[in-house]
Amino acid sequence: MKLKRKGLVGLALVTSLTVSACGNSNNEAASPSSSAPAQASESGAPVVNEKPYDGQKITIFAVSHPWSDALKTQIPEFEKASGIKVDFQIFAEEQLQQKLAVQLTTGAESPDAYTYRPYMEKILYSKNGWTTPLDEYVTKNSEYDFGDFSKATIDASTIDGKLMSIPLWTDQFVMYYRKDILEKNNIAVPKTMVEFEDAMKKLHNPKDDFYGFVARGQRNALVTAVSSFVFSEGGDFMTNGQASVNTPEAVKGFKLYADLVKNYGPKGVLNMNWAQAIALFGQGKAAFYVDSAALYKNTTDPEKSLISDKVGFATLPAGSAGSKPYNIASWSAAINPQSQHKDAAWAFIEWATNKQNVLMIQQNGVPGARDSVWASKEGIEKFPADLATAIQDTMKTGVDHNVPQVMSVTESRDVVGAIVVKALLGEDIQAAADLANKELQAIIDKDKTK
Repeated sequence: MKLKRKGLVGLALVTSLTVSACGNSNNEAASPSSSAPAQASESGAPVVNEKPYDGQKITIFAVSHPWSDALKTQIPEFEKASGIKVDFQIFAEEQLQQKLAVQLTTGAESPDAYTYRPYMEKILYSKNGWTTPLDEYVTKNSEYDFGDFSKATIDASTIDGKLMSIPLWTDQFVMYYRKDILEKNNIAVPKTMVEFEDAMKKLHNPKDDFYGFVARGQRNALVTAVSSFVFSEGGDFMTNGQASVNTPEAVKGFKLYADLVKNYGPKGVLNMNWAQAIALFGQGKAAFYVDSAALYKNTTDPEKSLISDKVGFATLPAGSAGSKPYNIASWSAAINPQSQHKDAAWAFIEWATNKQNVLMIQQNGVPGARDSVWASKEGIEKFPADLATAIQDTMKTGVDHNVPQVMSVTESRDVVGAIVVKALLGEDIQAAADLANKELQAIIDKDKTK
C-alpha cells in the first residue's frame, strides 16, 4: 500500500474492514514531521520524501492483551508503508512493569514507546521524567482528529496540563442485571440508587442461594468499584490535592456500597475480587452485578455463563449527585524521553490509534477511546446493544479516575478499601473513614517528598 504524502495515520490495514462511519480509507494524516524532508527533482521542483523515517528501527514494549495481539498482525503493513522497522515486544503485565522500571530508571534509549496504565502510573512516571509530552505531536495533523478522543480518557492521560500518553483502550463501570428475573417480577430497570436497592430487596432470597447483589469485597480490589458510588453521591478520594474520603458525601457513597454488599450479597464477599463476583453472577445466583464493561463476555459467553442469554446492561443508577460512573483509559501509549527516534515512535502511535485501527481493535472486542467509533454502526455491532448504549452514555458523563490520584496507588487502595471492609465487619464507618483520611493524607504528603 502506497504511503501518501499526508503521512501514516490513515493506512487502511484491515482488508475486511468497513470504515465508512469512521471516515473513509483516504482519511490519511501526518506524522509529527508532516513536512517531510524535501529534495530537488531534475526539474528543480521539490519532491516530498514519502518515507521520512525509512530505515529507522523502533522498539515497542506492549502488555499482553487482545489489543496487542490484534495490532501485531497489522504491523508488517505499517513497516512496508513507512519504512520503519518495528520490534514489537509483548509481555505479561507484571513482567512489563518490571522491564519498564529497569529500562526507564537507567535512562535506556529502548523502548522507544510503551504501553502503561495511566490511572495507576501516570503520576509516578511523569514525576520520574519517564514520559514525553505529546501536545505538539497531536496538533500537527488535523486529520488525526485528536478531538475525537473521549474527553475523560484524555483527561486521564494528562497531568499538570500536559498530555503524557494516548489512550489505547477504555474501561467503563456499568450495571449488569438479569433481564428475565426483572421481567418476571415486573421490576423496571433501576434508574436511581433508591430503585436499585428496592429491586434488590424484592429479589434477595438467600434461602434458595439467590442474592440481590454481588460485587467486589476484597479490600484493594473493591476500590475501583466503590469509586463510582462515591462519585455519584458527590464525593471523591481527594479534593484540591487533599484527602477527602471522610466527607459526608464520600462516606455516604462508601456506606451505600457496603450496605448493598452486606445486606443483599452472598457470604464470603470479603474474599471476592471481580473474578469470583462475576462467576457467581454468571452461575445465575444474583440479580445485579456492577463492574467493568470490559468483563461482559464472562456473562454472555455460553462456555462461561449459565445465563448467557439473560443478561442486561445499563448505566449505573443515579445517586444524590447523579450517575457518575468511572470512564478511564485503561492502557495508553507513551514515548520514552530517552528515545533517539521519537518522531518515528509517534508515527507508530499515530497509526495505531487512528480511526481505522481503533475500529478494527473494537471489532475484536476491545473498547476504543474514539467517540466516532462508538457512534458508528460498525463500532458497536459486536457488542450487546444495551451494553453499547451504557458505554456510550458513560463515556459522556463518566469520571476520569477510579483510584486515588497519587504516586503510591497500591498503598492508597489498601487504605481506602479498609473503609468498606470495616463497615462490612460492623465497625463504625465514619470512624473508619476518618482514620483512612489521615492515612491517605500521610501517603499524599509522603509522595511529595519523593
